[in-house]
Amino acid sequence: MENQTTAPVEQSEQPKDVAQPEATPEVKETVLAEATTEQQQEEPKVINFKELIPEEYKEEKALQNFSTMNDFVKSYLSAQKLVGANKVAIPNKMATDEDWEEVYNKLGRPNKPEDYKYSFDNEVDPEQLKQFNETAHRIGLLPKQAERIIKFYNELNTQTEADRVKTFEAKQTEAMAELKKEFGPEYNKRLDQAKRLAVETLGNDILNNAVLNDGTRLGDNAQVVKAFSMLADKLSEDELVKGDGVDYQTASEIEKEISELTEDGSPYWNKTHPNHAKTVDRVFKLREQLNG
Repeated sequence: MENQTTAPVEQSEQPKDVAQPEATPEVKETVLAEATTEQQQEEPKVINFKELIPEEYKEEKALQNFSTMNDFVKSYLSAQKLVGANKVAIPNKMATDEDWEEVYNKLGRPNKPEDYKYSFDNEVDPEQLKQFNETAHRIGLLPKQAERIIKFYNELNTQTEADRVKTFEAKQTEAMAELKKEFGPEYNKRLDQAKRLAVETLGNDILNNAVLNDGTRLGDNAQVVKAFSMLADKLSEDELVKGDGVDYQTASEIEKEISELTEDGSPYWNKTHPNHAKTVDRVFKLREQLNG
């Protein structure tokens, strides 16, 4: 019994590394949620772009148009894309007058207003053309654009003048019809006297070019002609009115002459009389004048 050896009791081998308990998903979500909430509550920091500009560049005009770094970066990247490219950059809202001047020059604007040349034949006032060229150069018009604008206005003025002439002619015809009805057989006489007096008083330039509110020229207006005719009647003995014109007869004078030429025994009734044809012709003209 003493020689019996007691076998040692084997112990089960324990793992060297003991796994630590992990945080539950609920804990992770809570921590992340709290962190996200804290980040959202932080106030964004406002950066003044002008404070970022180095002191030696603060007065640069090109930088005065930028208020944020975002605008500056966009402008810079846009400019970089065009470096070396054969194209014209379209200025943005921050562009300066100098930027636009460069664009106009690249597009083909003349170097100075005097360099605009035109191929039209219309006569243009030199002073007006000079003012137009100065404006065209200032706003960057190309030569073809400037010429097309002048051509358009020339065509417009031509059409306007044609319409004006038509209006004058229509008003003149209307006035003549009214005066013929008013003056009757004395129309030619009174119209001629009124015209002489008006020309001597106002001159042809005013009569032909002064336009009244109703669209008639002063010399064609029926009321003006009547006024000068009435004045001419009062001054009928004045050489100013009589002038060297044709002698005129009143309606009563015409009727008296017709009566004398057509009395019994006159050549008017005797076809064999040598003055028959002349007398008949004279009576015909007198009656035509009397009836207007």
